[in-house]
Amino acid sequence: MEKVLLMDAKECTGCMQCEMACSYQTENAFNPIKARIKVFEFKEQSLFVPYTCTQCAEAWCMAVCPVDAISVDDKTGAKIVNNDTCVGCKVCTIACPFGTINYNPDSGKVLKCDLCGGDPACVKMCPTTALSFVEAEKAGEVKMRAWAEKTEPDLQTSE
Repeated sequence: MEKVLLMDAKECTGCMQCEMACSYQTENAFNPIKARIKVFEFKEQSLFVPYTCTQCAEAWCMAVCPVDAISVDDKTGAKIVNNDTCVGCKVCTIACPFGTINYNPDSGKVLKCDLCGGDPACVKMCPTTALSFVEAEKAGEVKMRAWAEKTEPDLQTSE
C-alpha cells in the first residue's frame, strides 16, 4: 500500500523540528536551508504551514528533466533525484508548480523530498500531529471528511 506525507497546518506550532530532522537525515547537518521540507510562517494570522514535495502522480519535474535524473522509487512511489545523473540545470525547479524542489549550491544538484525511503524523519520528529505518514487512500478520506465538516449544512431546525 502506497503511503503519503500528510500535512495539517492547524496542528503546526512552527517549531521547525521537521526542517532540522530532514536536513540532518539527508545532509548530515542541522541546517534548515538544506531541508527538503519547509515551514511557511504567516505572522498576521499566527499560522505555520509545512510544505514539501507532494510526489505528484503526473510529476512535471520528472517529465522536464533533460537527463532523466528523476525516477520513481518502486517501494515508496517517491520521485527520487539521482545525484550522479543530475547536472544541476534547475529546469525541474521551474517546472514544479508548488516550488518544492530547491537548488543546493554546495553540491550543484537539486534537493527534493524522497520520503526518507519510507520512514520520513520529519514525521518522527514532529511533536504534534502536523505531519503524518499515512496510506494514500486514508489521506484522501481525511481530506474529504475535513471538507465535509466545513461545508456540512446546519441540519438542526429551530422550534
